Amino acid sequence: MTASAEATSTAAAPSGAAAVRPFWSRTSVRVLGGLVVPLALLGLWQAVTAFGLIPTYRLPAPLDVVNAAVRLAEDGTLWRHVAISVQRVVLGFAAGSIVGLAVAAVVGLTRSGDVLLSPILAAFRAIPSLALVPLLLLWMGIGEEPKVTLVAIGAFFPVFTTVAGALRHVDPHLVEMARSFGLRGWELFRTVQLPATVPSLVSGLRLALAQSWLFLVAAELISASMGLGYLLTDSQSTGRVDRIFLAIVVLAGLGVLSNAVVTLLQRRVLRRWS
Repeated sequence: MTASAEATSTAAAPSGAAAVRPFWSRTSVRVLGGLVVPLALLGLWQAVTAFGLIPTYRLPAPLDVVNAAVRLAEDGTLWRHVAISVQRVVLGFAAGSIVGLAVAAVVGLTRSGDVLLSPILAAFRAIPSLALVPLLLLWMGIGEEPKVTLVAIGAFFPVFTTVAGALRHVDPHLVEMARSFGLRGWELFRTVQLPATVPSLVSGLRLALAQSWLFLVAAELISASMGLGYLLTDSQSTGRVDRIFLAIVVLAGLGVLSNAVVTLLQRRVLRRWS
């Protein structure tokens, strides 16, 4: 009895140990650990400005940036800038991702699509984003269309690149088996090929969202009367360094928040399809 109980407990020990998550993989550790470097940089920033090592017209104190945020938030200006920029990112990200997925399906699944589209897309991808702004303004005017279009272009290429590459490497035996059951075209893509590329698709969406924020600022720096990019240029022209830092901090915060949302989506999707 005793030997049997000892054997049972010994056999159960590894499974219990395996169930314990590693220290650096725990959610609380990841959240708190992610705050260490930002808090250290904030402390360094405060110390540098407090001791006068850098003049305030070049590097404002953190409290000055907070006061600028409070003043802009009180009259609603900050919220309008944020809302307009977020709207542009959401629309451009959605449009670019959908088109990127569709083109990736054509290029990744057909020889003709790969031969005809890959060279021109590679050339188009090499064009700097700022070089497209004058052309988009000439074609679309100064409204929302050129800004959303530029964001969509930024979101298009990460989705296209990752999904097209993943589709080329889908297990051919899996595809042949699906075809033997009569699956063709859209049904084959929807039920077999697309689920096989879900991890790559989610990674592409994360990269696309980051690119969307970069392309948004490029668009708003040149042709906007509202938005966080406009806040940057307007603050530069008026010498408001505190508002420049405020816009940078808000952009960083929105980037972290949007990445967190996509990370939660990634966990749910991978749990569903893995």
